[in-house]
Amino acid sequence: MTDWPILTTVTFLPLVGVVLILLIRDEGAAARRNIRAIAFLTTAFTFLVSLLIWIGFDASVPGFQMVEKSEWLDSGISYHMGVDGISMLFVILTTFLMPLCILASWDAIEKRVKSYMIAFLILETLMIGVFTALDIVLFYVFFEAGLIPMFIIIGVWGGKRRVYASFKFFLYTLLGSVLMLLAIMAMFFQAGTTDIPTLLTHDFPAGMQTWLWLAFFASFAVKMPMWPVHTWLPDVHVEAPTGGSAVLAAIMLKLGAYGFLRFSLPILPDASHEWAWLMITLSLVAVVYVGLVAMVQKDMKKLVAYSSVAHMGFVTLGFFLFSDMGVAGGIVQMIAHGFVSAAMFLSIGVLYDRVHSREISAYGGVVNTMPNFAAFALLFTMANCGLPGTAGFVGEWMVILAAVKANFWIGAAAATALIFGAAYSLWMFKRVYLGAPGNQHVKALTDIGSREFLVMAVLGIAVLYMGVHPKPFTDVMDASVAELLRHVAISKLN
Repeated sequence: MTDWPILTTVTFLPLVGVVLILLIRDEGAAARRNIRAIAFLTTAFTFLVSLLIWIGFDASVPGFQMVEKSEWLDSGISYHMGVDGISMLFVILTTFLMPLCILASWDAIEKRVKSYMIAFLILETLMIGVFTALDIVLFYVFFEAGLIPMFIIIGVWGGKRRVYASFKFFLYTLLGSVLMLLAIMAMFFQAGTTDIPTLLTHDFPAGMQTWLWLAFFASFAVKMPMWPVHTWLPDVHVEAPTGGSAVLAAIMLKLGAYGFLRFSLPILPDASHEWAWLMITLSLVAVVYVGLVAMVQKDMKKLVAYSSVAHMGFVTLGFFLFSDMGVAGGIVQMIAHGFVSAAMFLSIGVLYDRVHSREISAYGGVVNTMPNFAAFALLFTMANCGLPGTAGFVGEWMVILAAVKANFWIGAAAATALIFGAAYSLWMFKRVYLGAPGNQHVKALTDIGSREFLVMAVLGIAVLYMGVHPKPFTDVMDASVAELLRHVAISKLN
């Protein structure tokens, strides 16, 4: 593995599937079946290859591993790839979820199947590239290019207001990214390099750090999204197809949070300390206020979208407590939210494919006709509540403990998310699944088939495994988290 460019292989392997799909020109039923099969097999094989990264990774080494570097552009801008204990987890998360999203879209997408699968495969390459890039310009290319396939997925295969939602998504995220581009240019002119490991050792002036930090904040906060720039997310989730919603919530929201980890905290530590109060305040508002907003939603997708904003508030809260447990808890919460949010949106997609409604009032008593599916839905709902023994509990509990150690009242405010999460999640489950069948549509429902059962079962195993045995996830990131905090602490002492 020392000579094999494993990161480049995993990053661009989905494009092989794109080429194979482009060779299919027929649009008949058999061709669509072959296109779906190629997309699934490509993403599944990418996941298997990505496991070699985990196998070959040395968790005791805090720096970047499996590094690949070659000249790319003039002025020292290079094609530089590598992973540490933090980014490696998100590469695996991405490759793990993509084949499940392809399976979930198997019958749901009937028109322009070829274009849909191509967009998904390109999106996977771009998302993996964000997590493996070690040059800030290369990072920016992957980061921004990912907007294009998601914009197309929403705008072409979305709901009635898909054009409005897709443009809102694109414009919100693009506006913040323009400021990030200016920050990248300023960093290059000041440091003379765009190499991320080199930038980690560069001492930017305190005044410049503030402006750079705010520019990065504008991009990453929108991408997550943080309150109050979160308003694009519910509209996009409501209109996006099921697979698009799952990828957006499970992976794309993590790109902004990952940006804080890779740039704001280690490269601009003084500014991170200076603006920590803002991040903690906005995070607590997301946890408390957005949790209350989720309770009054009538659309299942919109409810889960708001819950995502609340759960991601734990992530930034943990990061800006500047403690081992806080940062590790935030990262664990990101991974757990990837599993749980994907499961929640794919579960909603199962119902929508049958009834063609996302309104909570359109259901009731689903457990009577879909008992197997209702069992999975209950598990995912409990994980969304943060029930101990599920993935949703681990990261939140770590962040709450770190917050209590820093300030009791911050921890107390963060802990209210467990109450609100249980309120809106269980109330939705009660109205959708319990009681007598609500109408004739519910009475006519059929339980999940083998393909849907496979998707639900794999996600269920992931949610339970991480909830019961999170140690493999925390062990692999410990050295990298310690190195991250070392950068912050050294600058603060200076």
